[in-house]
Amino acid sequence: MIPLIIVIGLAILFIMYGVSVYNRLVKLKNLVQEAWSSIDVMLKKRHDLIPNLVETVKGYAAHERDTLDSVTRARAQAVGASSVESKEAAEKNLNQAMMNLFAVAEQYPDLKANTNFQQLQNELTSIENDIEKSRRYYNGTVRENNTLVESFPSNVVANMYKFEKSPFFELQNIAEREVPTVKF
Repeated sequence: MIPLIIVIGLAILFIMYGVSVYNRLVKLKNLVQEAWSSIDVMLKKRHDLIPNLVETVKGYAAHERDTLDSVTRARAQAVGASSVESKEAAEKNLNQAMMNLFAVAEQYPDLKANTNFQQLQNELTSIENDIEKSRRYYNGTVRENNTLVESFPSNVVANMYKFEKSPFFELQNIAEREVPTVKF
């Protein structure tokens, strides 16, 4: 009788552990989806701002057509991207196009002094900061999710219910990787 009680007790403990891990996996999956949604909202705000910025630059630098067209094309690609991987690639392309646009803007002092351009540039900077915060939160939840999905013994429950690792979202800004040079 006692061995039966021990076996039943162990079975109940295993079931409770399995339910606990399953619920945690569901919670992390939902947190990853929520975090991605936050990034998506910030990227949409950014995408909506870019046409105004392009139009402002157009008024001052109409002969910079290639740069303006590349920003427009990159934005269209970014808006149309659906998966994390395709968004990541499209956003890298858009970042490069925007860097080129701001390099063009540097050549036009009247444009740099334009209050509308300055306001749009400040708003874009603010949105970029929000994207960075959202990206960090997303990647943190992805890290927690992936750790639970890959760790033993929770990976047994994850595999049983087909929970998968989530991809990280990394925008690599070339300027962020360079070490700043300080000269006196």
